Amino acid sequence: METAKTQGTSRIEARLAELGLTLPAVAAPVATYVPAVVSGNHVYTSGQLPFIDGKLTDTGKVGAEVSAEDAKRLAAVCAINALAAVKSVIGDLDRVTRIVKVVGFVASDPSFSGQPGVINGASELLGEVFGEVGVHARSAVGVSVLPLDSPVEVELIAEFQ
Repeated sequence: METAKTQGTSRIEARLAELGLTLPAVAAPVATYVPAVVSGNHVYTSGQLPFIDGKLTDTGKVGAEVSAEDAKRLAAVCAINALAAVKSVIGDLDRVTRIVKVVGFVASDPSFSGQPGVINGASELLGEVFGEVGVHARSAVGVSVLPLDSPVEVELIAEFQ
């Protein structure tokens, strides 16, 4: 029986494919930083915006121009982009032994207080992809504005072997 690994695809990328997802190219930084760095056995990603094919499909404040449901979907896109950044520095997502922490930022209308529900988009995706390894600590923070008027931004810390 051939596994995803023997066919040249990582187990995690095979799981992404089962979910109808593929890793994008790593998003080019919008300022002076790198998408991810390794320190010891951890990868720290920079904040990832919900770029799809190199573009932001939605902009504005959640609770005003962007619905909470759309923002939740965009948070999942941010998580996929973060995984691409992780892979770019460790080579294989099967090396991830734990998603340690997720930090999510939500550009929020002043009356919007559903930031945790928005960032659930990232958390749920990581759980679907990694199972128990994807269960993590998390912060969900409301902010007045994000780069390029993005509705959401997500960064993560992953442990690997």
